Amino acid sequence: MCCAEPIQDPRRTRGQLISSAVRLGLAVTAGLVAAGIGMNSAGADPISDAIPTGAEAGFVVFDRTAGRATIELDAHKRFRSASVVKLLIAIDYLESHDAQHLPAADAERLEAMLRSSDDDVASYLWIEDGWQTIIDRMVARIGLTDTAPPAARGMWGYTAISAADVVQIYRYILERADPAVRRFIMDNLHASTKCGQDGFDQSFGIGRALGRPAAVKQGWSGFGDAPDPDKLCAPSNPKPPIPADALSASATKNLTFGPDGIREMWSPTQGTPPEPPAINLTKRAMHTTGTAGVDDEKIIVLLSLEPTGTPWDVSAQRITVLTKAIDLANWSETTGLGAH
Repeated sequence: MCCAEPIQDPRRTRGQLISSAVRLGLAVTAGLVAAGIGMNSAGADPISDAIPTGAEAGFVVFDRTAGRATIELDAHKRFRSASVVKLLIAIDYLESHDAQHLPAADAERLEAMLRSSDDDVASYLWIEDGWQTIIDRMVARIGLTDTAPPAARGMWGYTAISAADVVQIYRYILERADPAVRRFIMDNLHASTKCGQDGFDQSFGIGRALGRPAAVKQGWSGFGDAPDPDKLCAPSNPKPPIPADALSASATKNLTFGPDGIREMWSPTQGTPPEPPAINLTKRAMHTTGTAGVDDEKIIVLLSLEPTGTPWDVSAQRITVLTKAIDLANWSETTGLGAH
């Protein structure tokens, strides 16, 4: 079989799911109130009511030891990937090369993309390895059900993903990929930097909320090319160069590298543009994904959308509080002992 088992656990009763929902709703609500963040008005669904007003979220916490999802909400809701798709770009590259003996320049670029979310590296590898066919290969290999390539072939950040599929991507890396591929990716995610290569502070969510070993791959979209100068988070590592021939080729083809991918002029000779996946491309996206524990035994994926105009700091605070609250609710669900 090509695919990991689905995250849904049929053994869980309706009563257990409702109990989990209530506990999660209370935990998230308490965390948001403590942070002074507004919420939707009270209603019948405690989880949905706990999501900040105007925001959308989908999340899964997957326990690899138990082999099941312990907490989830809208696990199959589709979001634009932003930089989370860089996991698939990395897998595709590493599995088509000798992951134990990479060219030094490529290893440096991959490290920058995984640790510091370097966009230009992602765009370079996206072109080099076949544009949207990367997504087609990964969907087939991993067995993803909600993931789809972007309508505009260069916009890798507009790939459709879901929390459920991102869990399966991490499970593939940890449980099915070649050990050399797994080590390269996970070692770099465990070394995630505070500052993204574009100057945004990417230490929100998992990295800030959990007080234990974590590997992290973040994603964000819609916040502009760079933060305001007074909010700049200076990267500690140098930006790896992109080969000059790739840059010159993009110039001759009227391509522009940007924060969500490669923009290109659509020519009538290319026919009718394909229909885009059914995902929101206007709200601001902020995602936190990764693993927790010494042996990466817990996979945590939280995908979110915020209203256009939401400041970076507010969005980062919200997703960090949500991550902590989900972690607390998960602890309560799996142990029955309450908050830890």
